Amino acid sequence: MLISLPFMYDFGRALDRLSLDPLHAVDLSENSVKVPMSEGNSVTVKALGTTEKPVFAIEGAKDGQEEKVKELFHFHRSLEPINEHFKGTNLGHLFEEHRGTPLIREFSLYGSLMKSIIHQQLNLSFAHTLTCRFVQKYGQEKDGVWFYPEPDIIANIDVLELRELQFSTRKAEYVIGLSKAIAEGKLNIEGMEARTDEEITAELIAYRGVGPWTAQNFLLFGLGRPNLFPLADIGLQNALKIQWQMKEKPKAEEIIRHLPDWSPYLSYAALYLWRSLE
Repeated sequence: MLISLPFMYDFGRALDRLSLDPLHAVDLSENSVKVPMSEGNSVTVKALGTTEKPVFAIEGAKDGQEEKVKELFHFHRSLEPINEHFKGTNLGHLFEEHRGTPLIREFSLYGSLMKSIIHQQLNLSFAHTLTCRFVQKYGQEKDGVWFYPEPDIIANIDVLELRELQFSTRKAEYVIGLSKAIAEGKLNIEGMEARTDEEITAELIAYRGVGPWTAQNFLLFGLGRPNLFPLADIGLQNALKIQWQMKEKPKAEEIIRHLPDWSPYLSYAALYLWRSLE
């Protein structure tokens, strides 16, 4: 299946960011990525066109999976209104530099939530290492593509198993506890698409180990919500410190003053600020 987009789309920058996660099956030389699907197969997305005239081949998709891929990769909605919105703001230059860079969703909702928990309060390098250990021990590899484990598998392991992977005791408890809630049907993450950010946040933070930062990252990368800005994120604070040429990282109150100018695309402000550091 071929898809042509009637708007600018920088797949190269998107792949560059995806490649930061070693679990992603990215081939930069082929301009492609293999996407693990919940049905157990993988779908290859390959760029054939240019940034200005994007064309993509989607290979290996089963019935209905093309639409899922379009949602994951932001193929369904033009990025131009976002770029236009930031013209004249104090992030305008950043949006010009990264114009056409999409917010690509995590390929697995469960994986997104687990990743958000695992990455808490860790430097990015070790966070990726820990996530790889988790997936490579309990997940599956098919045709060079890694699939996150099913929640019921993690629900039935012992904390000591994750401690052997260098998880802290608390983080191991959080991962297992959330997996149990999902496996038992108490937490329905697959049904969250139709719910509001506020409803989802309220439900998630009721669980041990999930604070605002984790909930916001799940909303942003798991569900692709467009208007989230994790104020407590150290990377965003450092990026703004550089952008605003400050001696110290900006306080939350200083950042909050600018949020109305960036809304309703706060998630893209966050993405492009992260990109400025990568």
